[in-house]
Amino acid sequence: MKKLANYLWVEQEGNQYVYRMTPELQDDVGTVGFVSFMDKDEVEVDDEIVSIEASKTVLDVQSPLAGKIVERNTKAEDEPELLNSEKPEENWLVKLENVDEAAFDKLENAED
Repeated sequence: MKKLANYLWVEQEGNQYVYRMTPELQDDVGTVGFVSFMDKDEVEVDDEIVSIEASKTVLDVQSPLAGKIVERNTKAEDEPELLNSEKPEENWLVKLENVDEAAFDKLENAED
């Protein structure tokens, strides 16, 4: 199931929740040139999770859910253009666990 929040797709994969940039956000920011993830593992709603510098803007992405970050797409720090990819295995940002499923269910349903 995929939801939409903070210009991100939030997709539940088993017990993890994966954040990806929507195609609209990818278009709005332009070509990504720099990515910096926050060090904090426990995040609350609206906590900054990643800073993105792109050709059209600088953006601090905020978490739409509270939970524990269990994985970051650190490959994007070395290859920031991965975030412009259409491939979900390349353009993801972070993976969370310990998320309140009711909070996830309240997010807007996303259309592919």
